[in-house]
Amino acid sequence: MGVNGRQSETMMQLNSGRNAATSLGLLAILLWGTVVGLIRGVSESFGPIGGAALIYTVGAFFLVLLLGFPRLRSFPRSYLIVGSILFVAYEICLSLSLGFAHNRGQAIELGIVNYLWPCFTVILAMLINGQRASAWVAPGILLSLCGIVWVVGGPGGLSVERTAANVSSNPLSYGLAFSGAIIWAVYCNVTKRYADGKNGVALFFMLTSAVLWTKFFLSAEPKLAFTTPATVELCVAGGAMAAGYAFWNVGILRGNLTLLATASYFTPVFSTFFAALWLSTPLSISFWQGVAMVTAGSLLCWAATRGKPARGG
Repeated sequence: MGVNGRQSETMMQLNSGRNAATSLGLLAILLWGTVVGLIRGVSESFGPIGGAALIYTVGAFFLVLLLGFPRLRSFPRSYLIVGSILFVAYEICLSLSLGFAHNRGQAIELGIVNYLWPCFTVILAMLINGQRASAWVAPGILLSLCGIVWVVGGPGGLSVERTAANVSSNPLSYGLAFSGAIIWAVYCNVTKRYADGKNGVALFFMLTSAVLWTKFFLSAEPKLAFTTPATVELCVAGGAMAAGYAFWNVGILRGNLTLLATASYFTPVFSTFFAALWLSTPLSISFWQGVAMVTAGSLLCWAATRGKPARGG
């Protein structure tokens, strides 16, 4: 085989590997889209705290199988400490906000509130990392916030009064979901600076499950009752979360990052669609309009920062 032939074969192998990594990244996005519906389903079977503890225990087990047992000495100390705190705090906020929702429809609403994190990530990137952005970032943020008000306001669309009434009916869940969005935005910016290319998600899952089990044994939740359907759903939930994190890491390291970043902003749409089917919960037209607004706002925020390096970068 000549030089040109070997070069051609090498390029084909590289493209094949990149395409496979991109496919895994896209699969991760789909898996993350199932999280809201699955967490809510498991929490209905095992309770908000017990269900969350079980999910992250199963997830940690799968992550160790996929990524290996974490080696603490390989992680930068700042990432290990700050990343652990932020990751655990976010996962607890997300899982408990869904578990403590009054009903399935409200759980899906809370999942959309959680997806404020992309626009919060851009805001914090501008404040923390000196990220530059075009003027489109302002309408993007406003559109995302209006979309949340549109969703939480219920049928009928934009209504600050109805939104305030819904939030006040369950301030714990809405507060956890909103706090989680901010925490994850901080995590994204902090880990970008301190992680040094390391992935501590297996360790973080272990820590999350440990905190939740501690909370479970200190709470008055009823004993866990395992049934076959509930156990299967638990394994699916834990496996989907673990595989999502593992596949995403491969995708962003070796795949088409631009395509994956763009696709990831459509997660609210798929998440809402899957949760509505999985939880047998019909959604109004105004709800879907709000989801579209949140998605479009997040895309605007992302587009406003493309090609604009951080100050000093």
